Amino acid sequence: MAMYFLGGGNMASAIIGGLRAQSADDEIIVIEHHSEKHVVLQKQFSVQTQFDLPEHLTADDVLVLAVKPQDMREALAQVQTQGALVLSIAAGLTVATLANWLDTQRIVRVMPNTPAAVGLGVSGLFAGSGVSETDKALANRIMQACGITVWLDDEAMMNGITGVSGSGSAYVFYLMNALQTAACELGFDAVQARDLALQTFKGAVALAEQSGEDFAVLQDKVTSKGGTTFAALTTFEARGVAQGLVVGVHSATARSAELAELLK
Repeated sequence: MAMYFLGGGNMASAIIGGLRAQSADDEIIVIEHHSEKHVVLQKQFSVQTQFDLPEHLTADDVLVLAVKPQDMREALAQVQTQGALVLSIAAGLTVATLANWLDTQRIVRVMPNTPAAVGLGVSGLFAGSGVSETDKALANRIMQACGITVWLDDEAMMNGITGVSGSGSAYVFYLMNALQTAACELGFDAVQARDLALQTFKGAVALAEQSGEDFAVLQDKVTSKGGTTFAALTTFEARGVAQGLVVGVHSATARSAELAELLK
């Protein structure tokens, strides 16, 4: 079995890096049109690089579609899958659209997020009608190399995955930046402010993971009525911070659905 990555960008590199961390034995070939990337990919991941896909794939191969959604149709114009398992990480392109372009139903659609680059990603997966349980297990192994996987029964839920986790790391960075800004305004220098924000988030996540308690319960444990945390949370509630975040996630989800329509 060979894994072909059509495109060697950031997300493809994150997946390849995860696979290489697990095993050096996987045969990985990256199809990349930019020659300067070939040396970088070869040196970083010990992979083969080519400018074009081979003329004949086989049913034992895996083809990972990792080019930009708007460039995908052109990139697939001459592709013959020959029954290979197809994994698409192109946002917005439905299984039906890809099946029409590739003349195959053996497609798993994947929505990863950027923390996959450090092995802490979240990937939503949806299997086309031609995907077997063995195929799903293989797709799961590939994506679990860079984080956790969530399988979806309804492809429309891919928009929800996009809204919550696909875009979600940006929401966290947004809040981290706000906390860093507040620290600077209180007199801490830029390095101290960044360290305070970063470690506060890291510590809170670690505590939540270890305790297994509901987030609201953990929040209550830090909050004494009339205390400092209570003062901050009361202000957040008055400003609608939590509700704004929820509405924002719904906006991202709706935009994902709109983009999917445009790409049909």
